[in-house]
Amino acid sequence: MTDYKFCAKVLIFSIFSRETDFYLGKQGFSCTFAQKLNEITMSYYRENNFYNSIPAVTRNLLIINLVIWFACLLSQQLEFYFALFNYDSGYFSAYQLITYMFTHTRFEHLFFNMFALFMFGGVLENYWGQKRYLIYYMVTGIGAGLVQLLVCHLQGIVYPVPTIGASGAVFGLLLAFGMLFPDTPLFLMFIPVPIKAKYMVIGYGLIEFFFGVANRTGDNVAHFAHLGGMLFGIILILYWKKRRYIR
Repeated sequence: MTDYKFCAKVLIFSIFSRETDFYLGKQGFSCTFAQKLNEITMSYYRENNFYNSIPAVTRNLLIINLVIWFACLLSQQLEFYFALFNYDSGYFSAYQLITYMFTHTRFEHLFFNMFALFMFGGVLENYWGQKRYLIYYMVTGIGAGLVQLLVCHLQGIVYPVPTIGASGAVFGLLLAFGMLFPDTPLFLMFIPVPIKAKYMVIGYGLIEFFFGVANRTGDNVAHFAHLGGMLFGIILILYWKKRRYIR
């Protein structure tokens, strides 16, 4: 029996036996071959499954958003405590600048935000590292909230206007992706033609500005919050580049 045939039989037999010990002939080496192979295989699948393929910070952000969405389904009062209210309404609290960006009540709102977070967030986290990525996400989310508060104040809105959702931070991620990978082709749903990331960022920015200025009746989307996320994003990226923290 050649060494190759012996190794093949050992491998085949090991697949069906987890506890059999093999004595490797002349080498005088004894080991639980099947058990070792099983440990290696299981370790591989643990490290390479879909859950673990998502970078840690992005994965935890997704989980937090999902948990709070589910909690809001169980208790509608949570939206009142977590939403960002305009300053002049009398319901504003500083902590809302953080909680609002993790709060969703409609599934489609949650789905599209989390899909964008999954698509762009993981890439940026791998590129920047966990710490810088988390700082960027939080700064753009809080910045979007601040812009929304400013716009409501300038418009003289005094009745309570709750703002929820990760959209401001997500638009910040989109801007960062467009700046770092400007020529990467992206596909929009229902549009079969690829669009370079830099043009998609510009297009989304112009659309949000148009609808924000139009201020149509019945439009309850915080368009200026989206622009605020992009604004704080570009400021932070330019600052990091000036300080040579990033390329």
